[in-house]
Amino acid sequence: MRVTILGAGGHGRAVCEAALDAGFEVMGFLDGRAPLPEVLGLPVLGTEAAHGGGPLFIALGDNPTRLAAAARLGSPLPVLLHPSVVRARSAEIGEGAVVMPRAVLGAQARIGRLALVNTGAIVEHDVTIEEGAHVAPGAVICGGVTIGTCAMVGAGAVIAPNLRVGAGAVIGAGAAVLENIAAGSRMGGVPARSLR
Repeated sequence: MRVTILGAGGHGRAVCEAALDAGFEVMGFLDGRAPLPEVLGLPVLGTEAAHGGGPLFIALGDNPTRLAAAARLGSPLPVLLHPSVVRARSAEIGEGAVVMPRAVLGAQARIGRLALVNTGAIVEHDVTIEEGAHVAPGAVICGGVTIGTCAMVGAGAVIAPNLRVGAGAVIGAGAAVLENIAAGSRMGGVPARSLR
C-alpha cells in the first residue's frame, strides 16, 4: 500500500522506518514547515494542503494534535504494526494506531484509534489504550488497565493491574503508578505522586 506520512520530525522518521519494515511504500512526507530537504531519502511533498486524500500515517507526537489532524484531513488511516511486534491473536488495533518495534500486545488488549504504542512497550492482557493515547518506549501496562483518551504514559513507567489513567493525564518517565489517576493529572515518581 502507498502511504504518505504527516510529520517529518523525529517521530515521522521512526514511523517511516517502521512503515518500510512493514512493507508499505512511503511516497514522502507532509509537514507544516515545508519546504524542507529530503528525509531518509524521501521528499517532503509540502504542507497538509498538498495531500491528495490517500492513506496517511499521522506521525505527530502530541496526542491532541494527532487527533485534530485526522479530523481535518479525513484520510484513510491504516494501522502500522511493525513486524517485530508480539501480538496476541485476540488483540484489537484501531484505525491509524501505530505499534512500534518489539512492543507486546497481550490477550484481548485493545489499542484505540490513533493511539501510539512505542518501542518495547508492554501492553498486557485486557488493557484498553483509548483513542490518541501514547504509551512511551519501555513502559509496562499491567493487566486490566485502561489508559484514557490522549493520556501519556512516559518511558519506562509501570502501571499496576486493574487501574485507570484518566483522559489527558501525563505519567512521568520511570513512574510507578499504584492507584487510579484522575483525568488531566501530572504524576511522577515511585510511587507516583502529583507533580502540580
